[in-house]
Parts: sequence; C-alpha cells; structure tokens
Amino acid sequence: MLEINESSGPRQRVLWLSTVAFTIMFAVWLMLGILGLEIKKDAALMLGDAASTMSGDELKSAIQGRFEWLLAVAILSGSLLRLSFGIWADRYGGRNMMVLLLLVSAVPTYGLSHASSYQELLICAALFGLAGNSFSVGIAWNSAWYPSKSKGVALGVIGAGNVGASGTKLLIVLIPSLLTLIPAAGLLGGVIPGGWRVVPVFYSVLLVAMAGAILLLAPKTDRKPGQGRTMFEMLSPLKCLRVWRLSLYYVVVFGAYVALASWLPDYYRTNYFADLSQQDGVRMAALFTALFIFPASLLRPFGGYLSDKYGPRTVMYCVFIGMTIMIVPLCLPASILSLGVTGFTAIMFAVGIGMGIGKASVFKYIPNYFPNDVGAAGGLVGMLGALGGFILPKLFGTLFRTTGVPQSAFIGLLAITLGSLVWLHLIVVRMQAAEKFAQPVAVPEAA
Repeated sequence: MLEINESSGPRQRVLWLSTVAFTIMFAVWLMLGILGLEIKKDAALMLGDAASTMSGDELKSAIQGRFEWLLAVAILSGSLLRLSFGIWADRYGGRNMMVLLLLVSAVPTYGLSHASSYQELLICAALFGLAGNSFSVGIAWNSAWYPSKSKGVALGVIGAGNVGASGTKLLIVLIPSLLTLIPAAGLLGGVIPGGWRVVPVFYSVLLVAMAGAILLLAPKTDRKPGQGRTMFEMLSPLKCLRVWRLSLYYVVVFGAYVALASWLPDYYRTNYFADLSQQDGVRMAALFTALFIFPASLLRPFGGYLSDKYGPRTVMYCVFIGMTIMIVPLCLPASILSLGVTGFTAIMFAVGIGMGIGKASVFKYIPNYFPNDVGAAGGLVGMLGALGGFILPKLFGTLFRTTGVPQSAFIGLLAITLGSLVWLHLIVVRMQAAEKFAQPVAVPEAA
C-alpha cells in the first residue's frame, strides 16, 4: 500500500484533497439520477404549456423522454472535455485546474435550484456537468506526485470518489424530511429554495468550500509535467491502438457504472417498488441503488493494490470473466429465472465489485505504458469511458421501449463485456506467441 514515510508529506495532501474534491463533484455530476424522480413530478417544468394538452401515458412518456435527455446532457458535458482537462492539468498544474473546476461548477449548480423551465434545466445540466471532468484532473495531479510502484493504489484511492454517485441518494435516504425541510417558499427571500431545489444549493456551497480548502492546504508547488511540451507531443499517445482498447475496457467498468447509477433508481421504482407510495418508492430505489454504487466505488483502492501486485492484465481477466458470469442471470426473463429484488440486488452488488476493481486496473495500465502522458492518455480513456455513460442510458431506454423486455438492458451490457474479454484474450494470446517465438533456442552442453 502507500508508504508510511509519505503519510504526512505533500503528496498525501494532494491525494486526500483531490479525492474529496472528486467525490463532491461526482455527486454533483450525477445528482439528477435521483433528483429526477422529483423533477419529473413537475409536468409544467418539464413540458411547459404543452403539459396541459396531454394526459395519461402520453404525458408520462413525454416527461420520461425529456428527462433522459436532461440526464444525458449532464453526462455528456462531464465526458467530452476529459481529454482537454487531462492535458491542461499536465500543462498548467492539477491544483490550479481543480480549483478552477470547483468554482466554475458551483455557479450552474446553484442555478439549477432556480431553474423555471426545461430549457433552463438543460443549460444548467450542461454547465454543472463539467464537474464530471474532475477525474482527469485528479488522475494527472496525483500521477505527477506519486512514484510508479504506488500509483495503482493512489489512483485507486482518488477513483473511490465515484462513491459520490450515492451522495444525493443517501441524503434522501438518511434524511427522509430533506425535501420538506425548507418551506416551499424557501428561506432568505428565496435565496435558499425549498423541496428538491435545496440539494443543488447545498452542493454549490460544498464546491466553493472545497476550492478554498485546496487553496489553503494543498502544496503551493504545482507540478506540471506537460509544461513546455507542444500539443502535438502531448497528443502522441492517441495514435496508439492500446489507448483505444483501454477505453473500451473503461466503457465496461466505468461507462456502464455511470449509466446504471443513473438508470437503476427508475428501474427499481418501476419493477420492484411500484406498489409503494411515491416518497417511499423513491427512498427504497435510492437505497438499493446505493448498494450497487458502494462496491463499484470503494473497492477501487483494492483494485489498485491488486494491480500493483499482480499486474493489471491478470486483474482485468478476472474482472471480465466474473462480470460475464454475473450478468448472464440478469439477461434471463422472469419466466425462466425470477430473481426478486433480493437476488437482483445481490447480483448487482457482485457486478459492482467487478467494476470497482476493474476501474482501478484500467488506470494502472496508463502510467505503465505512458508515464509521461498520463494526462492525455488518461483523459482519452476517461472521456470515451464516460461517453459510454452518456450513450448507454439512452440505449437501455431504447432497448426497453423497442422490446418491452426489462432485461434487454443487461443483454447490451453482456455484449460489450464479452467483447472486451475476447479482445483482451486475443491480445494476450498474440503476446504469448510473440514471446515464445522470440525465446532463444537452448544449445545443449558439450559432452
């Protein structure tokens, strides 16, 4: 694990400050996953005047379609600029970029609390979604401070900030009265609004406070491994097929994680808690989704440790094989295998374990192969992986509406997991063949 003599050093402050910052920004990035269940109740906010002309299934379908786009826009915004933010962190310093991202994200996060139309919701989602790019900044910042032998664990620790995806869900579960805590008219003349709108206000305060903490506590020296290098040099890893292959792996262990973290609350609410009241159904959906999020986030340091010890290739093999086995039962119709909420949640917990370990393993590959270009290579892998989080929720929704089969989403997940496993196996077989061919022929000793 991380060395004891580093425990009070500057690099430890970089690690823990960046991890907390990433956790908060990840919570902001995916807060619509659970807030959306409340936002969708306001038909006038989602549809405007058109809501009055619709009824029944038509109204429900229109709101759901608009919500999917709202969620997708936030995820897309936190994906497309990951490459850029990774390069900027290498060039201008991780500390500077993290503070900038915290402050820039705080403004639209607060703005969401006062959105009065669907268009305003979209604009805020696109802007606060920038918080999702914080992972590229954190990876580049920490990689500049940690030696190769302990980077796996360090990058796993910051990656555990993915647990922020459960932030809003746990707030609602642990504080059942949160959404009614503030009067409907708000406080301080409406500066702090009531209902679901108090959550983004709370997050905006956390973002500003965290920026202040980094300015006060992080090492003043900001390491900049990309300073002085041309953009062409910094983008050179993108010509390597290996980076694109790692990106596919990251779609499986991170993009699918983001998609499921946003998609599962509605899946639980529809398939398992439809008979409960709206408030109880939302709380139960949030709680059961958190049981998937925790292992998929908190096991990243352990995944980094395993990758440091056994190598990322071995770990990825185990992850893809385990995930494939776990996903198969999720693809079966209820007439063949009825899992129930307990069985379904247990399997999702196991899938989360694989994703948590796998996410750290993918990023252990990067400093091994691209030690001087972690920002660019990690940014591309993070960008394409996160884009999976943008595409997959829409794919899940389309598959369900087309087939009418709830399990269809997991068939899609199984396909990309199995495809990644096959690609990894083919690469390993080719490498083993090359190594065997390159081995010198043993010459018998003279008698």
